[in-house]
Amino acid sequence: MVIKDKLSAKVARMPYALLSVMAAFSAFGAYTCMYSFRKAFTAGTFTGHQYLHIDYKVWLVIAQIIGYTLSKFYGIRFIAEVTHGNRAKSILLFIGIAWLALLAFAVVPAPYNIIFLFVNGLPLGMIWGLIFGYIEGRRSTEFMAAVMSISLIFASGFVKTVGRTLMSTFHVNEYHMPFATGAIFALPLLLFIFCLELLPPPTEEDKLLRAERVPMNGDDRKRFLIRFLPGIILSVISYIMLTVMRDIRDNFEVEIWAGMGIKTTSIYASIDSLISIIVLVILSLLILIKKNLFAFGIIHFLIIGGYILVGGGTILFNLHLIGPVAWMTMAGLGLYLGYVPYNAVFFERMIAVFKCRSNVGFVVYVADAIAYLGSVSILLVKELNGGTISWLLFFNKGAMAVAVIGGISTVLSLIYFMQNANSKKTKALAVLQMNLQQ
Repeated sequence: MVIKDKLSAKVARMPYALLSVMAAFSAFGAYTCMYSFRKAFTAGTFTGHQYLHIDYKVWLVIAQIIGYTLSKFYGIRFIAEVTHGNRAKSILLFIGIAWLALLAFAVVPAPYNIIFLFVNGLPLGMIWGLIFGYIEGRRSTEFMAAVMSISLIFASGFVKTVGRTLMSTFHVNEYHMPFATGAIFALPLLLFIFCLELLPPPTEEDKLLRAERVPMNGDDRKRFLIRFLPGIILSVISYIMLTVMRDIRDNFEVEIWAGMGIKTTSIYASIDSLISIIVLVILSLLILIKKNLFAFGIIHFLIIGGYILVGGGTILFNLHLIGPVAWMTMAGLGLYLGYVPYNAVFFERMIAVFKCRSNVGFVVYVADAIAYLGSVSILLVKELNGGTISWLLFFNKGAMAVAVIGGISTVLSLIYFMQNANSKKTKALAVLQMNLQQ
């Protein structure tokens, strides 16, 4: 404890830019490590197994997403109310439970081990909000959140590459591979969480520029939702579209590539790494925009641009004007250009614009809970209808629907929030003018 206090004091004296870099990469590293406990199983194909006429791997994905979805619903309250002192031990407890579930998955025969993917997903849904709580409400949050959010893109491909390497090079079977992958990332996880614990709280300047972030009780949460209900509904519709397609690409990427005749293991990490760099650079540049309302508008346009990439890339691929690699790169970039802002900077700037008593974790978990419910519903509908459509065709058709519905929702969200902000300014000016007259 004494050593930690001494290190914390040294970290607090670091230049702000260096502190931001440390926070960013610690958050990135911690969430990347979490992915090893969540997504490694998707590197396996588990071919030749069906239960109730549904593919075994689909059962695994659905079981985990149901657990993850329930976690998000509980997280609406838990993440909103969690205090700083409980973050680290909560992260380690939740990931420890998820890791033990992977061990049970390895030793219990199919199909009885499906339940352990549900248990695995149940605690992991809390991790994003717990880690993001370390970095929100700071004037460099865009940079830190952008770096952290890159783990959403990079980690999936990286973890799948590690998992498939364990199977192909070290001959670990696909049932033991998820637990073994988690073991590789266990010690790095402890290191990154320790670094996050050393971070000082936001400064007074941070609070002035971005609004102070506080735990929210039930009344706070209710007032927030009522205040921004139309905008939140539009944002959630957009986020559902992105989450569903991003999850399909993430969970069934191996099958999508195989459907196009490509089975190269390294392709997952190479394309996702390129996408990571592009999204990181774009989102990091938002730190240069000091005016919160202007930045909030730019974020909307980035999301709309993502939908254009998804739809445009799919049209070009279907017209045989581009190949599979170009299409998956455009679709992946478009999905993450829309998805990552909702997890990183969209609600960060929204709170900064309207100066609400709130925190990012609460709003993200409201959106996440509904979005993951939509994701598991889509999977169930597809499989219960016979599952005859290939994942390649399903992703192709879904991409166009997402581009249209999500794009329209985001445009309407932009209009709503801009009008709301202008109305707030008008009221503030009217009150100021009245006070001056008095």
